[in-house]
Formats: sequence, structure tokens, C-alpha cells
Amino acid sequence: MQKVVGSNPISRLPVDDQQVLSHIDELVQEEERLLHAHENDGLSPEEHAKLEQVRVQLDQTWDLLRQRRSLRQYGENPDEASLRDPDTVEDYEQ
Repeated sequence: MQKVVGSNPISRLPVDDQQVLSHIDELVQEEERLLHAHENDGLSPEEHAKLEQVRVQLDQTWDLLRQRRSLRQYGENPDEASLRDPDTVEDYEQ
């Protein structure tokens, strides 16, 4: 499977947990829009690429939120969390 890498807007740190969650909501809405846009016809190659990009950004953003929460739980600064590259988060088991 070819990976489509796009710039994740959430990479403009610092952010707080609410901003991360809001970005996740936006990405989920975009994913749903793409999935339902052409239910009978299928997606164009460009839409498939966009959907893959959205899914990678979702993985990255969920990972960022998990990092922030983990750091906070152990008394560390959540702002030390960083957006990991797509190859790293895509290799995680779900």
C-alpha cells in the first residue's frame, strides 16, 4: 500500500488536549465525508489519496494525545509530546 504523506496541521505546536481532540473530530468528519460521498460509485484516485492522508493524520493525532496524557500521568510536561512521523505510527498494532 502506498503511503500518502501530508502535512498535519496539528504539528504547529504547542497545543493543548482540547485542540488535539478538536483536530481529531475534524479529521473524523472528513474521513466520514469521503467514505459517504460516493458510496455507490467509489472514490476517485485523488479521494483515495486524501482518505489515506486523513487516516495517517488521525493515527498521528491520536498518538500525540496518548503521549500528552501519558506524560501528564507521570508528572511530566505534556508539551514535551511530539508528532511522530507517519511510518512510526502506521507500524503500531491497533
